[in-house]
Amino acid sequence: MFSKENLLAALRRVEANRGAPGVDGMTTEELRPWIAQNWPSVWAELDAGTYRPAPVRRVTIPKPNGGERMLGVPRVLDRLIQQAIAQALVPVFDPHFSGASFGFRPGRSAHQAVKAGRRAVQDGNRWAVDLDLDKFFDRVNHDALMARVARRVEDKKVLKLIRRYLEAGVMADGVVSASEEGTPQGSPLSPLLSNIMLDDLDRELFKRGHRFVRYADDVMIFVRSERAAKRTLASVTAFLEDRLKLRVNKEKSKATPIWWTSLLGFGYYLSKGEVKIRVDRKAVKRLKGTVRQITSRTWGVSMAHRMDKLNKFSVGWVAYFGLSDSPGVFREIDTWVRRRLRQAQWVQWRSPKNRMRMLQRLGYEFADGEPGLSGRRRPWRTSNVRPLGIAMKNSYWETQGYKPFEASWSRQKTA
Repeated sequence: MFSKENLLAALRRVEANRGAPGVDGMTTEELRPWIAQNWPSVWAELDAGTYRPAPVRRVTIPKPNGGERMLGVPRVLDRLIQQAIAQALVPVFDPHFSGASFGFRPGRSAHQAVKAGRRAVQDGNRWAVDLDLDKFFDRVNHDALMARVARRVEDKKVLKLIRRYLEAGVMADGVVSASEEGTPQGSPLSPLLSNIMLDDLDRELFKRGHRFVRYADDVMIFVRSERAAKRTLASVTAFLEDRLKLRVNKEKSKATPIWWTSLLGFGYYLSKGEVKIRVDRKAVKRLKGTVRQITSRTWGVSMAHRMDKLNKFSVGWVAYFGLSDSPGVFREIDTWVRRRLRQAQWVQWRSPKNRMRMLQRLGYEFADGEPGLSGRRRPWRTSNVRPLGIAMKNSYWETQGYKPFEASWSRQKTA
């Protein structure tokens, strides 16, 4: 676990992931020289079993669907040690995990999970049990989790160290509070521990003969009828709460037709008897929120800077959502984004005289008697009028550097 090779690999991973400092303020850039000077004393404490992790720094980030998610940011030294532990334990646990588990595992991805779900639906499972574990990372029972870790880890020093990380506490506003349950979301060890904890759920579902997909704490079970979905929801909820001591959010968990729910940002639809993958409408809504910020008419930056930000975002978005089989959503996004860009450009041109001159320079000629564009009209409404559509057509935005979502999707599909 703490061999030179494993520690160096863990150090490179922590440095690559960067991240914010913990409670001691040390950055990832400062970690390597600090380790060179101080590792012998840290190792002595680890070897003696006296090492005490620092409490994590509490950070809250907004959830896409409202509310807040609490993250725990360990100090960089503890991230290094946790990463070294995780690298040693993944080969011990991962080969025994279920084939239906896809989150935070080597060689597995969210796309594979969505494709596995599609196969289950194609095989006739048109109802879904969509399980929502209420604040899973904050509510994991330490005793239950450590019992499962101890099934494959016999070294008492390692077990003691992992337990201390679970109980390290949280610092918020300068006050440290004890951690009686949960595993900090944001630590290198947390993904592995979540899979260890939920492996019992995977085994139970497999034993019952269910088709299912799990990505970390996102769980979807595929069944053939509404009656089976409701029965499965009730029985699996009881298993999670009674056996694993977890809490199921009963308001968000549901038995539903597969077409009405989503998995990891994707949904399914039927086309000529074949199950296809679509982008979930909530993902499009989140995209529009980001694009609104980038294309805000009150953001006083150049169009080149705006376009650079937009393209960097779109490349990543299409790389993930390009799994979708439906080009229509990408086409609609392009239409809407171009209108947002026309609005921003119109506002940047400022004066009525300059606006008319720029439209003419871009190829629009006002006919005799055709009225000009009133400055009283709202920019969003103006962005959709004929002169702007002709002057700033699709080819114009491509000369400005815009990379269309639909074109990126097409290239990804044919690659």
